[in-house]
Amino acid sequence: MSLKTVDLVIAGASFAGLICARAAALRGLRTVVIEAKSDPGARIHTTGILVKEACDEVDTPPQFSRTIHNVRLYAPSLRYIDLHAADYYFLTTDTAGLIRWLAGEARQAGAEILCGQKLERAERVSDGILLPQFGLQTRYLVGADGARSTVARLFDLGRNTRFLTGLEIEYDDLPKADPDVLHCFLDSRRARGYLAWVAPAPGYFQVGLATNSEVKPDLKAFLAHTAGIFGYDMAKVRERRSGLIPCGGPVRPFASPNVLLIGDAAGHVSPLTGGGIRLAFRYGRRAGQLIADHLLRMGPPPEEVIAREMPSFRKKLVLRRVMDAGPPNWIYDLAIGTAPMRWFARQVYFHRRGPRQPPPSASGHEP
Repeated sequence: MSLKTVDLVIAGASFAGLICARAAALRGLRTVVIEAKSDPGARIHTTGILVKEACDEVDTPPQFSRTIHNVRLYAPSLRYIDLHAADYYFLTTDTAGLIRWLAGEARQAGAEILCGQKLERAERVSDGILLPQFGLQTRYLVGADGARSTVARLFDLGRNTRFLTGLEIEYDDLPKADPDVLHCFLDSRRARGYLAWVAPAPGYFQVGLATNSEVKPDLKAFLAHTAGIFGYDMAKVRERRSGLIPCGGPVRPFASPNVLLIGDAAGHVSPLTGGGIRLAFRYGRRAGQLIADHLLRMGPPPEEVIAREMPSFRKKLVLRRVMDAGPPNWIYDLAIGTAPMRWFARQVYFHRRGPRQPPPSASGHEP
């Protein structure tokens, strides 16, 4: 097999990988994305919920999203408070459709996407990195290949060691659910270290939970606990998924000469909220820009710039330890509706945005 020489190969047609590919191709790099799945939008392992800051990073077509302004936060007793910030919103997404659209954008920018074969080998050669199974030699390699990154393993880079395990079901419809609210559940028995959720997406509902490594996730128990609110037995299941969410902060080292990790592979995920799409958008784009400038315009090593720009997550790592401890459910039940709980919830969900007081409907409610 003859070798094809390119400037950049990105392992993983993920959010981070596709954004990186588009930016690099637009800046003039011969860019190839390699993806193990036969279709970038197949077997999605993320809820695909975008915070407002992620929407500010990348403009996405409206047909792939649904705007949600309100959060309903439940205690284990199913008492709840409603939270709202006038200038804040979330987008729930048709994640498979959005990924396919991003792949199309990367191709339109000039990137090539090779699907259906997983990266297994890579070796340094005198003038680049050889990927023999693809017949490619590249000047630069990016690992955007998920929480268990093959690129990290092949090049002895830092690896994620702390995870949340998420399970999710898609339902065609939940006729009893409020479709204008992101429903979130605090419950140390059923979702220790994180939470459970019911999210209205474009044309369907997502129901899931995540737990830390100390507890096996039991989505069936959560469904039984909340069946009276949402009526799952009245709805048809579309799809089931599971996945790992890194929660230990950025890995170290995240780069070696001409090799760089981004997205989940780099631990670019909030240790507290498990949110990684905003960081995937931001640092996927920055990686593409910086690699192009480094290879074509004598720019600095990309990892030096990203290391300066990446947040440290120190406070969120402390809060992650608190969440992992799993406050007893009676504490959540007592705290729901109190001023301290409202304040904390607003920091988590709205990033200090919007009015301090919730709207009149946000008082505590019994199930």
